[in-house]
Parts: sequence; structure tokens; C-alpha cells
Amino acid sequence: MKHRRRLVVYICAVVTLHVTGIVVFAAMTPIRWQDLVTFGALLACGGVCIEATRRLGMPAGVSRDLLSAWWLPVAFLLPPLYALLTPIPLQILIQKRVRQTVLHRRVFSGAAIGLSGGVTSVVFHATVSEPSALDGGSAAPIAAALACALLFSLINTPLIGVAAYMANHDIRWREVLWDRESAILDVVELCVGTIVAILCSISIFLLVLALPPVMLLQRSLLHAQLQAAARTDPKTGLLNVAAWQREAETEIVRARRTGENFALLLIDIDHFKQVNDRHGHLVGDQVLVEVAATLRGQLREYDLVGRFGGEEFVVLLPHTDPGEARQVAERLRRRVGRMSVPVEEGMVRVTVSTGVAFGGVHGDDLLTLLAAADLALYQAKALGRDRVCLPAPRRPGPAEMTHADEHRRGRGEHHGRTAARSHGPAMASQDRLKGC
Repeated sequence: MKHRRRLVVYICAVVTLHVTGIVVFAAMTPIRWQDLVTFGALLACGGVCIEATRRLGMPAGVSRDLLSAWWLPVAFLLPPLYALLTPIPLQILIQKRVRQTVLHRRVFSGAAIGLSGGVTSVVFHATVSEPSALDGGSAAPIAAALACALLFSLINTPLIGVAAYMANHDIRWREVLWDRESAILDVVELCVGTIVAILCSISIFLLVLALPPVMLLQRSLLHAQLQAAARTDPKTGLLNVAAWQREAETEIVRARRTGENFALLLIDIDHFKQVNDRHGHLVGDQVLVEVAATLRGQLREYDLVGRFGGEEFVVLLPHTDPGEARQVAERLRRRVGRMSVPVEEGMVRVTVSTGVAFGGVHGDDLLTLLAAADLALYQAKALGRDRVCLPAPRRPGPAEMTHADEHRRGRGEHHGRTAARSHGPAMASQDRLKGC
């Protein structure tokens, strides 16, 4: 709850600063019709880009676009008031025409962009006495524009990143700030925005030539993000089953070719149905989100983690020997056990049971490893839950098999694993490691 209060205070502070900046600069900025025409033309180009990508949609969460190609020229060519105002109509258009989201997120995004643009505009006008100098092709004003475009990114990205981190402390800073991909996109954005500003300073009619390539770039960028979104589970943000299976099979083939160790973890939230029955499915969904974030935050960047369906998660650990895999599984179990989700009547805490299978020990293909990890997971459940187990060195008796089958039917996965499980006990019998 304390983190939520801090997030609310932070959002309110950013929005208040944005509104204050608008009020202050509105009182000291003379209104000129030339500025209004330029402002309207750049807003119209941004609106056309939004409409052109409306059928594609926009990925949920923090998504990237090239709308900075239009508000960076506003920051360079017009007084700071217009840079503060630019995101407001464009964010309203996105909310109405592309994808609706909770209002406070849209307001915060507009405020963060507006503050970044306002500061950028103030710095640029303090550096370049006459913005029209951009049309002369001189090195100094163009260099100042590029530097200020970089400043826009250095302000806007942390403003958004801090809010994302406050909302989820298990996320890595590099996921909300810069990685290689986002840094490349920032460079593209600042270059495109600077080029559009130069064209607009030469003649406002040149925006007609700038609009089609910017639209094409934005559609390509959104299409790539939507393709990436199709690989992820919409509720947790992890890889979905199909994407995880494809990447896991590729990694297993590579590990077999190079002779490297790898391990597979099958993780199940204990008594998850009771959470849904007692607190409702919204709380259950939040538990899934928090567990997914905890797993992702505790694993290496190249580990493959996905949602396997229901309350189950699956992890492939490349370059990991059996001892390291057991340590990782225990660390994840302890970390999830310390996690809590706030509800009206207190906190919801959950535990997880984990089955571990090792490449080359329990199998060499994905289905066999999943079957072995599934048997180990069933053993962890049977022994009281909240523990990590390896595959049992014996075939379960008829009664145990019946209970295991009922357990899998309850998770909706029995049919998909029956064929694979026929190899599991045979491989488990060769296991020289003990179970729980």
C-alpha cells in the first residue's frame, strides 16, 4: 500500500508541474497567428499518423511510436507553451480513436511528454536565438537541435520509467529505461524529429513531403510491437505457451549440439483456486501478475520464462548445472513466499511448488523433460506443497496415477501430456539424484 501511495503522489506531482507550466507560460507568451498556423499544421500531421495506424491498434503497456516527430518541431520552432500543450490533443485522440486505457495513465503520459517538451523548448530557445536559423543548414543550430532532442529523451524516459518501477518493484530498471532496442528507437526518433523541424522551418508546406515516410515508419514500428505482443501472455507479460515452446525447443537443440547443461522448472501456485474463491478473480489475476514479475525479476535475461496455463509457469535455464538449477528453484520459491498482494481485508500470500528436470539426465527433448518435471511437481504437491522436487525414481502406483490424472484434468492439461508422460518414469528411473 505504501508503494501505491508513493505512485499516486508521484503521478500527481508530475501532472501538477505540467499544469503549472502551462499556466505560467500562457501568461507570458504572446499569441501570434504564424505560431498558431505552424502549431495546427504539426498537430494535424500527428493526428493523421494516429488515424493511419488506428486499424493496427496499439500494444498494451508502455509502447513506442514516432509522434515525437511532430512535437519535437513544436519544441524547436514555437514558444515553450505550445510544447506543453501538444501532447494533450494527441493523447485525447489516441484514447478516443486507437485504444482506451485508464484515464490517469493517459493523463500522466501527456503530462510527462509535455514537461519533457517544455524543458526541451526552453533549453533550445536559450541556446539558439532564432529558431528559423535551422533552415540555413548551419552546423551550430542543427547540433543544438540534436542535443535538445536527446535531452527530450533523457527527461521523458526516466519520468515514465520511475512510474513503471513504482507500479512494479520486481521489474528491472533496464526494462523501463534503456536497453539496446529502446536506445536505437530513441536515436531514430530524435533524428526524424530534427529532420521534420528543419523541413518545417524552411516551409510549412514541406510537411506534406515529411508525412508519408513518418507514417510508414510509425506503422512499421507498431506492427513490430504488435507481433511481439502476440508472443506474450496478455495477463502476465510472459511468453505464451506457443512462443515459449518454440524458443525452448530451439535452445534445447542448441544445448544438445554444444553439450551445455540446461534445466527446466515447472512451477505451480499452491491453492490458487482458494484465492479466486475467497477474494475474487481480480485479486487472482493480480497474484498471477505479481508472481510473473517476481519470476522475471529473479532470472537472467536469457532465461526463458512463460505462462504454461492457469496458475502454472515454466522456465528453461540455459547454461545451468543441476546444483545451480536447484538453487534457482529454491530462490524463486522463497521469493514468491515473501510476496504479498494487498486486498481490503489485509494481504494475500501464496506459495509455489516446483518440479525440476535436467537436460541429459531426465531427457533430451522438450516433451520428455516436461513429463519428468510434471511428475516432480506432482510429488511436491503430494508431499505438502511449497517445496522443490526432482522426478521420483519410481513409477507411481495405480492409485497415485489415478490421482495424478485427476489433478492434471483439473488444470486442463492431461490430454496434452499423456503421450509425453509415457517416457517420464523411464527417464526418472535413471536419475541418480534424490527427489525432495
